[in-house]
Amino acid sequence: MSTKFDYFIVLAAMRTGSNLLEANLNALDGVACHGEAFNPHFIGRLKSDELFGVSLEERDKDPMRLLDAIRAAPDALNGFRYFQEHDPRVLQSALDDPRCAKIILSRNPLDSYVSLKIARKTKQWQLTNIKVRKDAQIEFDPVDFASYLDEQQEFKQMLQIHLQKTGQTAFHINYDDLNQLEILNGLSAWLGVGSRLDALDDRLKPQNPAPALSKVTNPVEMENALSKIDSFNLHRVPNFEPRRGPAVSRYIAAPKTPLMYLPIRGGPEAVVAQWLADLDTMDARDLLTDRNRKQMRQWMQTNPGHRKFTVLRHPLARAHSVFCSHILNKGPGAYLNIRNMLRNKYKIPFPGQIRKNNYSKEQHYEAFSAFLVFLRHILAGQTPIRVDGLWCSQASTLEGMSVFAMPDFILREEEIETALPELARKVGHTNPPILGTSEADVPFLLPDIYDAELEALATETYQRDYVLYGFKDWKPL
Repeated sequence: MSTKFDYFIVLAAMRTGSNLLEANLNALDGVACHGEAFNPHFIGRLKSDELFGVSLEERDKDPMRLLDAIRAAPDALNGFRYFQEHDPRVLQSALDDPRCAKIILSRNPLDSYVSLKIARKTKQWQLTNIKVRKDAQIEFDPVDFASYLDEQQEFKQMLQIHLQKTGQTAFHINYDDLNQLEILNGLSAWLGVGSRLDALDDRLKPQNPAPALSKVTNPVEMENALSKIDSFNLHRVPNFEPRRGPAVSRYIAAPKTPLMYLPIRGGPEAVVAQWLADLDTMDARDLLTDRNRKQMRQWMQTNPGHRKFTVLRHPLARAHSVFCSHILNKGPGAYLNIRNMLRNKYKIPFPGQIRKNNYSKEQHYEAFSAFLVFLRHILAGQTPIRVDGLWCSQASTLEGMSVFAMPDFILREEEIETALPELARKVGHTNPPILGTSEADVPFLLPDIYDAELEALATETYQRDYVLYGFKDWKPL
């Protein structure tokens, strides 16, 4: 028995050596692994329909009943193997439980993929006698392997993030470690059991020990396909922004028309809100906003057939609008403390007070360029200035929205003049109002200073938005 854990779960994929790991775990005194206890087709072992007095039907109805039985079983530290296709209700419970030992088994994904394909072709899933080994080659499918690789990586990433969030650690073991007696005894020590292995369980034999290239009928195609896989994530766009929650209090719903606007700050918020008010022939102050989640859910429940939408703005235009309205000018909504910090500490070149003749177009270009550079540092977490909703990436805002409700429509600012009236017609308006125009940036418009260098700065600062949403060179609306 273990003093550290009540039970264990082996988190693995098919053909990663989980049978061999289980055999060695079962060779330890005081440890018992009960196979694929939550496989949807059987319970524990192939053709088995009962475990710990819990039937297959009872387990499917209430998987916690079997999990509790495994946890409470006396005289041994009990556990089971879990694959991605198994009951997800069990995974959530096990991951949340610090008294459940997590053993994460990995293997080179190409080897496990090829082995899986061969096993499905030969119908041979275990080998104890080399004389009955079935040999076969498979055709490598690049698209299928890419999908398999994505699934494995997503599963491992989910496990890692969940364990980090809950302050837990797992025991990581690789397929090649399964023939290392010292490592398996290290696993025993980590589990908190007193027994150790004197020798490895050698009943199970490797089924396909040859190199991967010899197991496929199209080795040249496989090599070409694998050469295109970015093993080091060279094209990944780093993201250091803090995760954002849904800004539900800023969501805007029409009282009569079943439309809800989920604003992205720095976008055309005022003009879209006014259009919603015009749609219901009311003052914009009477729109439903500054509500909590419960109130917005009630609106959705009482407005069946409703539609939610948001509007993306070109990152360069959005940054320029935010710079003019919240940093450069000292009017309502200005971030005066951040303005002073940018000007005095970080020397972004704009005067303390903007007057008619003390701030030229050339100065504006220089100041806005410096602001774009500084935004990049803010988003990378390299400054003490917060990642505000006005200048966070639009991708981050949309990810935060998904926690509450994803928009039905993600529109572009350049298309809302026609897209919003069309949306209104879908919910019953035969003659929707004309959309107004956004307030002009002051003291200079973006066309006054736009060039390729500004575009390049914005692209570098908001690379995620440019990549995810296909933004290209800015053009006036």
